[in-house]
Amino acid sequence: MTTCYFDAFSGISGDMTVGALIDAGANGDSVLDCLHSLNLGATYRYEKTKRNGLAATKFHVDGGKQKDHRHLPHIAKIIGAASAISATAKQNALNIFMKLGEAEAHVHGVPLDLVHFHEVGAVDSISDIVGACVALDLLGVTEIACSPINVGSGLVETEHGTLPVPAPATAELLKQKPIYAKGPAMELTTPTGAAIVATLATHFGAMPALSIQATGFGAGTADFKVQANVLRATIGQRGGAKEATTVNILEANIDDANPQILGYAMDRLFAAGALDVTLQPLQMKKNRPGTLLSVIAKPEDTDALAAIVLRETTTIGLRITTAERRVATRRFLSVETPWGDVRMKITAQGATPEYDDCRALAEAKGVPLKDVLAQAHYAYLKEF
Repeated sequence: MTTCYFDAFSGISGDMTVGALIDAGANGDSVLDCLHSLNLGATYRYEKTKRNGLAATKFHVDGGKQKDHRHLPHIAKIIGAASAISATAKQNALNIFMKLGEAEAHVHGVPLDLVHFHEVGAVDSISDIVGACVALDLLGVTEIACSPINVGSGLVETEHGTLPVPAPATAELLKQKPIYAKGPAMELTTPTGAAIVATLATHFGAMPALSIQATGFGAGTADFKVQANVLRATIGQRGGAKEATTVNILEANIDDANPQILGYAMDRLFAAGALDVTLQPLQMKKNRPGTLLSVIAKPEDTDALAAIVLRETTTIGLRITTAERRVATRRFLSVETPWGDVRMKITAQGATPEYDDCRALAEAKGVPLKDVLAQAHYAYLKEF
């Protein structure tokens, strides 16, 4: 699996995305050939440049057949007629425009088929989105992940007047995605850039386990003194682990909670999707006995689980760190016991009866849990 990880520490835009992917090894001339087949009347070029002393590639779109408004069917027709672009790149580009259209429809309170793609329908935006999809296809990328996104701050001028950053469409596109604001007070993430990662990225957070093959930097238009205005693209292969995932660990030291409260909080966290929850005894400041509450969470569940910790316990703060989680390959099969079927979890380490299945049978049939566990294991050994 070839993965592309975008580091959006200085935001993300369409031209930065194309530049980063060309810088990471996508054949720039092939990208330009594909874009010319759109027949938009534009010219395209890319050049090596620097941003705050860091070498990067800048992608340019010049001229073209500009229109005040374009509807989604018109854009789809332009992309569909481009003979040099692969079916995969076309579909990804159309999916991005659909996502953009849905965001615009929500922001303006109109049906999707009535959405006008003002600036988004401009030649440079079409070229940026299609160029990014072509470059990803040329690199053989099958998975995309993205860091938390720096959206910038301050105000931005739009066709609807002066608006706060992030612009409404950008904010809509990045719902449930990790964002922050750092650096110069300006728009760092555009709707086009937001749409690309909101549509194609399957994970937002720390970089997954990769064997790096290439990295590239795409230059933004401005050159800041406080940070390099670039988007980094890291191309690599997934690690050798059978399953490697990124998780967040939420921790809180608690010394003033009734144990009953902590037990209830644990149940609520599991119900909300926590991968694991543990309670450990601690000796805290002023010689107080306390408890370390630790929660392992999927990145997308972090905010919801943190809210539960703050709501259901007495802690006034918690720590969140990122870690890599490796999981052994596993499969399930069912065995028959005198009281009913039990699933067995099969790994390289052996076979284990599923506790919940065994407990349910023990309670329903009025037999000791230990007997159900033993019978399930015996049935597995006898049959397999």
